[in-house]
Amino acid sequence: MAISKIPSAGFQDNVKFRNLIINGGMDIAQRGTSTSSITSSSFVLDRWNIIPVSLGTWTNSQSTDVPTGQGFASSFKVDCTTADASPSAGDLLIVRQKFEGQNIQYLKKGTSSAKSTTLSFWVKSSKTGTYIAELFDNDNSRTISKSYTINSANTWEKKSVTFVGDTTGTLDNDNALSLIVSFWLGAGTTFTSGTLQTDWGSLTSANRAVGQVNLADSTANEWYVTGVQLEAGQTASEFEFLPHDVNLQRCQRYFQAFTSSDRMYALQYTSAYRALIFSYICTMRASPTQSLTAVGGSTTASSATVNSIFRYINLAYSSSTATYIHSLTLDAEL
Repeated sequence: MAISKIPSAGFQDNVKFRNLIINGGMDIAQRGTSTSSITSSSFVLDRWNIIPVSLGTWTNSQSTDVPTGQGFASSFKVDCTTADASPSAGDLLIVRQKFEGQNIQYLKKGTSSAKSTTLSFWVKSSKTGTYIAELFDNDNSRTISKSYTINSANTWEKKSVTFVGDTTGTLDNDNALSLIVSFWLGAGTTFTSGTLQTDWGSLTSANRAVGQVNLADSTANEWYVTGVQLEAGQTASEFEFLPHDVNLQRCQRYFQAFTSSDRMYALQYTSAYRALIFSYICTMRASPTQSLTAVGGSTTASSATVNSIFRYINLAYSSSTATYIHSLTLDAEL
């Protein structure tokens, strides 16, 4: 009996993981859903880093304000809580995500076959005007910037910008930082006094964010983004929705969080120490930095990573009480 082919019309497309962005739908928030009083580099939603440098104070949160009918449940919200209407020259505010070099080799950067990339996203803000999106090649100190306009206040708008392929500067094929995508939200003259770098070129600070509005000029200002996608090609495709478990595990390569509900008990192996040996949820990008709280007579803790797959933690023994990890975070972000 002949087997009929499954029609492809019901599938979004056949190119999986075309979106270089991880957590572009802003669904994963292992660290928590809100952080306030932000004046320096901070992570809230997984993989997304907000960086104010002497430009206002901010609350960053996971919001349920999303574009209607587009399939999104969450957005990334930036809220100004202390204004700065007159930035100094070196002040800036950016939201960014970083990429490992080994994940973007197919862009063929630094060759005659270098591929263009297209960044698409939904954005909403109370502050209309010109904003800048930037790609930064960390391996070769090269940049390219594109502007987009928020036309209507407090209205979700879909934007798309295309960056030409760069035939100069190959990217390292490893697990270290190679490329950064940044959304500029404010900048002083150090970054705005030149001509916008709309083609790839060597880093010139003055050309990075020319024309950028200042989101920090009022505590009434807010900026939301979701549906962020960066893909090879000169046109934007529909946002690639991934299953929640797949999206979570992609984030857990960079950050893993264990809480009291994930209680892990330590076993005594000398008169002075108890030990806990455990596997990571998935292989992490690199040996992570840990932060933990231990319960049950343990006053100090030390640890070592055998590799990026599992870890052991030594807990000082001081009583006969059962000893366990109450909370633990492992951070291997770029």
